[in-house]
Amino acid sequence: MFAVENGLQGDPRLQAISDAIRVIPHFPKTGIMFQDITTLLLDPVAFKHVIDIFVDRYKHMNISLVAGVEARGFIFGPPIALAISAKFVPLRKPGKLPGRVISEEYELEYGNDRLEMSMEAVKTHERALVIDDLVATGGTLSASINLLERAGAEVVECACVVGLAKFKGECRLKGKPLYVLVEPSQLD
Repeated sequence: MFAVENGLQGDPRLQAISDAIRVIPHFPKTGIMFQDITTLLLDPVAFKHVIDIFVDRYKHMNISLVAGVEARGFIFGPPIALAISAKFVPLRKPGKLPGRVISEEYELEYGNDRLEMSMEAVKTHERALVIDDLVATGGTLSASINLLERAGAEVVECACVVGLAKFKGECRLKGKPLYVLVEPSQLD
């Protein structure tokens, strides 16, 4: 579900967020309209809007774990986790975590990849939020849900800054709700 479908219609913060995202055509390959959040991060007001909206949504949901997808989920996840008194768990690319890990392979819009998570990061029955910058196919978020559930967590919801229009309405990934702030920006 998009934020505008859930009480934030007309909220000027959403337009500020959308306006702060730059579009890079044909990156990383032809046909992809890359949503570059670097420009969002350079705008402290728009960046704060992202964090504030997510914190307002999740502060009363008893979430104990915020899982951020490498790499851009690492940007949004920690400030949200701190604000709602939850721990942050990084979901990493292969070979980046020490110790015992579990992994999950998934398909991207432009290839395949794999996520790993530390076996010690999650306790059974913890309530988890998965955060990433963008949802295009749902593959990365679905892999994240699989990892967390295999470790015993209860995934409450997935959240992204940007999501394709196909995710409007009561969209679910692996049965879990998806919350998205804005649709992809277009070239001017």
